[in-house]
Amino acid sequence: MNKCWLRCVKCSRQSEFQLEGRCAQCGGTLLVDYDLEKVRSTFTRNSLSQRKLSSLWRYHELLPVRHLDSAVSLGEGGTPLIRLQGLGSTPDKKQIWIKREEQNPTGSFKARGFSVSVSLLAERGITKVAVPSNGNAASALAAYAARAGIEAHVFLPSDCPPLIVEECKLYGAHATLVDGMIHDAGKVIEDRKTEQGWFNVGTLRETGRVEGKKTMGIELAEQLGWRLPDIIVYPTGGGSGIIGMWKAFHELIALGMVEGELPRFISVQEEGCQPLVDAMADAAGASKAIKCEIDHSVSPTGLRVPLPPNLDLVVSILKESRGTAISVSKDEIKSAQLTLGKQGISSSPEGAATLAGWLKLQHTTDVDSAATVVLFNTSHAMKYYPVGVSN
Repeated sequence: MNKCWLRCVKCSRQSEFQLEGRCAQCGGTLLVDYDLEKVRSTFTRNSLSQRKLSSLWRYHELLPVRHLDSAVSLGEGGTPLIRLQGLGSTPDKKQIWIKREEQNPTGSFKARGFSVSVSLLAERGITKVAVPSNGNAASALAAYAARAGIEAHVFLPSDCPPLIVEECKLYGAHATLVDGMIHDAGKVIEDRKTEQGWFNVGTLRETGRVEGKKTMGIELAEQLGWRLPDIIVYPTGGGSGIIGMWKAFHELIALGMVEGELPRFISVQEEGCQPLVDAMADAAGASKAIKCEIDHSVSPTGLRVPLPPNLDLVVSILKESRGTAISVSKDEIKSAQLTLGKQGISSSPEGAATLAGWLKLQHTTDVDSAATVVLFNTSHAMKYYPVGVSN
């Protein structure tokens, strides 16, 4: 059993490990800490090189399950990292890579978080779960809950891409469409969870999803020969992926697995729903920059999160990493989807937004000509049909 406990990022209070992701004392986000001295005894570059397991569970020492045999897995993780060609207007030595998270089970990076989350739920005998989602989290929960024999209820905005809704039903989940945004779906769950006996596995409401997402960072470091990239361009809605990877990089440094500077994070959002961009630009601070009203022409994708659950934490990570946040238009996203398609990559609107953001930012940001840049494609295009690319 991995020795781990929880630490509140707001008040620093430590507590025993639990499923709930909110601090009982101050309401802050709880993240998992590990006994890194114990982890160091088995988690090394050499030991990892000899492991045949290719899924994210190869990093089990840094995951909070009681027993590895409890893992609920569909083969998540181990996604390709490939180099993109011919993106710059002028030749230089930059290495532009794309992490192909669309090759995960259920076609998105959400599989990572729910593999770990559902494993924890199953270990503790939880039988009914619910999640508010823009789409991919719902289908991932539905699949992993089905694998574990847990009853899943997913709540989605009424304009969620229909193929994703049908995917949830295919896995046996109870799918409910809600008028409004993802936070409106979340309110339905909170209002009814006691009556219905649901455990809410929404973003940062439990302690497993961030741990699953952080394996993107560990895996990226391993694929780059235990060197960290200079820049990571990441599509940001709720922000748990950034929180997870930042956490992973700090753990790897503490373990002596990697050296050098931490990557700069560039968060990309869609114009019309850009609370992180606004927060980064607002001298008053993140908390006062949150806007609930958004442009209703914003695409129904994972980027449409007007009320991130811990905006302050994501802003602090961007600033600590010397990073930034940028918004891109719907047309820029569609153009980037076509560009990636011509390289044989099926990209979701969120994934294509990273390329759109990088192309928009690369000439206005001080970036070394030999920088290593990693874009994250978080899902594949056809899940969003007909929302995605068009002629």
